Amino acid sequence: MSRRALFPSGLCGKRGGAASSSSRRRGVAVLFRLKALTAHSDFEVHRNWLAITHNLPISQWYYEATSEWTLDYPPFFAWFECALSHVAKYFDPKMLVIENLNYTSRATILFQRFSVIFTDILFIYAVRECCRCVNGKRAAKDALEKPTFILAVLLLWNFGLLIVDHIHFQYNGFLFGLMLLSVARLCQKRYLEGALLFAVLLHFKHIYIYVAPAYGIYLLRSYCFTTNNADGSLKWRSFSVLHVTLLGLIVCLVSALSLGPFIVLGQLHQVISRLFPFKRGLCHAYWAPNFWALYNAMDKALTIFGLKCNFLDPTKIPKASMTGGLVQEFQHTVLPCVTPLATLICTFISILPSVFCLWFKPQGPRGFLQCLVLCALSSFMFGWHVHEKAILLAILPLSLLSVQRVKDAGIYLLLTTIGHFSLFPLLFTPPELPIKILLMLLFTVYSFSSLNSLFRRERPLLNWLETIYLIQLVPLEIFCEIIFPLTPWKRHFPFVPLLLTSVYCALGVTYAWLKLYVSVLTERISVRQKAE
Repeated sequence: MSRRALFPSGLCGKRGGAASSSSRRRGVAVLFRLKALTAHSDFEVHRNWLAITHNLPISQWYYEATSEWTLDYPPFFAWFECALSHVAKYFDPKMLVIENLNYTSRATILFQRFSVIFTDILFIYAVRECCRCVNGKRAAKDALEKPTFILAVLLLWNFGLLIVDHIHFQYNGFLFGLMLLSVARLCQKRYLEGALLFAVLLHFKHIYIYVAPAYGIYLLRSYCFTTNNADGSLKWRSFSVLHVTLLGLIVCLVSALSLGPFIVLGQLHQVISRLFPFKRGLCHAYWAPNFWALYNAMDKALTIFGLKCNFLDPTKIPKASMTGGLVQEFQHTVLPCVTPLATLICTFISILPSVFCLWFKPQGPRGFLQCLVLCALSSFMFGWHVHEKAILLAILPLSLLSVQRVKDAGIYLLLTTIGHFSLFPLLFTPPELPIKILLMLLFTVYSFSSLNSLFRRERPLLNWLETIYLIQLVPLEIFCEIIFPLTPWKRHFPFVPLLLTSVYCALGVTYAWLKLYVSVLTERISVRQKAE
């Protein structure tokens, strides 16, 4: 079957050449940023991991605690840091000394930044493969208006990924490259390759377990069951024991390679305790814009109301640690306290409808991508100790859908603008203010103009209410960055700008999540699409 037939609604096509030119422009932007050579907290995180994996035997990797930034990523990422450390020693050996806490030097920062740029090669290749899976049915006289080019720019110039990796500093680029490459392989019906890539990805960074249900159900529905009935329903007799065995072997072999040494050492429990540190509390220091941000804000509002009306005893109210900007456990005052089990149950319930749709309303790769995005968003909405950066896990795959249908394009613009704005607190120094505003403006203007041009013959991408909501981000930013620091409130309520940003963005993310869910659940699927 040709690639064009893989996506019944147009998610597969011929060419992805736009990736190369766009990647060069992205490279220029990244190299320009290198001139600043600033170091954020995550520089120290990865410097410490370089030192740990370079100096200590594997048996001590997940026990070392000299720094507060202990190794808490899966073993494949630890081996990745170990490999980098053997290159890092030629730049500055002092960065590999465990006791050199918060060590920075020009050579250290150069090495770390260039290592991120180098590993982005995988991300660029994955974008190219995804662009090959996009059908260019929409006629466009100008090459710049073709869906493949627009998709390449939306992925390669993604504002959130750019600031998180190349300014704040992380290695998300090559990890998202693994995810997008696995998506492309599934779209090309190269199921075993896609499964292998995703299994490897999980042992690099366990946050991707959020979208594992989408992969599991899609592989079971499309690969383990080989055919459908004429009406699109599942033909149970087509179940392939061989295919299930092959998938099981891939999962077991990758897991054995990653966790095997720690199982032999009797350290599996220690590794798992580092990967899932439930004592860090419900929310991160800066609340991710999700349901729990709204929950915390409601508890805070009810507490203030209760104190003013004398419904609460001030002496029995715990300290407001949840607005103290610290990573720790805290107690809610009025609303019930939330446990890790409660967030797990909420997350499980919230992803169930998307998984059922993938099984009972199959749409091929399009349905898989919709389920993947909904799993990512649902986990972001209800997960335990979610980082604000996790919104990229939904934004990037949603890019593939945004160039195909007007409904998906509107949701993409809404979620991307809100999600990227919610990342602003990551860059908090005055010199970074014009940089983050300019970069986001460039990406946002291009996103709106390119998708509006692509769907100019169809209905508007956003309604008036959504437009007003997005416009209000401008006065919110002016208040948080310019007005609030000049007021006496800053001294007594320093967390207010973060709280306002988190809560306002949480309203928008919740709306986008619900809108996408309604779109998926109410979508009518033809019998022909089901059969395909």
